[in-house]
Amino acid sequence: MSGAEGRDGLEAAGLLDAGEPIEKLAGGFVFTEGPVWDAREECLLFSDIGGNARWRWDARAGVAESRRPSNKGNGMTRDAEGNLVICQYDPSAVVREGAGGERELLATHFEGKELNSPNDVIVARDGSVYFTDPSYGRGGGHASAGAPPRELDYQGVYRISGAGEVSMVVERDEFEMPNGLCFGLEESLLYIDDTPRGEVKVFDVDASGALSNGRVFAELRDPSRPGVPDGLKCDERGNLWVTGPGGIWVFAPGGEQLGFIEMPEVTANLNWGGPDWSELYLTASTSIYRLRTWVSGRRSSYMTA
Repeated sequence: MSGAEGRDGLEAAGLLDAGEPIEKLAGGFVFTEGPVWDAREECLLFSDIGGNARWRWDARAGVAESRRPSNKGNGMTRDAEGNLVICQYDPSAVVREGAGGERELLATHFEGKELNSPNDVIVARDGSVYFTDPSYGRGGGHASAGAPPRELDYQGVYRISGAGEVSMVVERDEFEMPNGLCFGLEESLLYIDDTPRGEVKVFDVDASGALSNGRVFAELRDPSRPGVPDGLKCDERGNLWVTGPGGIWVFAPGGEQLGFIEMPEVTANLNWGGPDWSELYLTASTSIYRLRTWVSGRRSSYMTA
């Protein structure tokens, strides 16, 4: 599918103007990830994993460093109180950070062993936290020099309950490398991609937060284009937007592909922000981009504006 054909399909679906430009907001980073919008400050926060820094961007001041070192922060989100919830590689942990910079460790180990390298994270309406734990930070492309050897011999997906209990929510051999994850509209579905396998799986979520009935939702395989399935987000209509080979792949709730957005760089993640949550921010290798859409993101608990 060409970029033009893909854009036409998205316009026909009422998702964006096929001619809408992709704006480059900033560049010169090592590898960007973890975009999350701050409605109170009207700014975007994002990670530069390789640069070991967190950055902010706003329309008035442009880009500025927010935290260095960032403990090789990766995926980020916010909870209902506006605290940042961050996956980091060095040391491997999921961390909650308050407005004043105070930090609380939410998860560092499972069954007495250190986590691999928490990658992406979401917060449910009940306050529980789900995160993926591939091994990219320990021997993968983002490993630090002298990174400790892995203690877990599998790559899991976990839930941190409101009481702080960490539990695995998938079978240990379910994923080769679980990466991005997001909820569907009513948090009754959870989407998780498996990067090396080039696919997105979807699970049913019950009232207790447990997952069941895992099945393949979509396949994103195109060896002619650079990139792999990585970040994903659900929009207000239940469509799934996934970074993959060549750019952004967009799927209807039933799994059929609606279209494709060609990107100028390999794109790792995406998230909505802006005054009405209809500006799609994209972390793409060395740069940050913005694309205005006709839809907003699925409203997570922190998206109050």
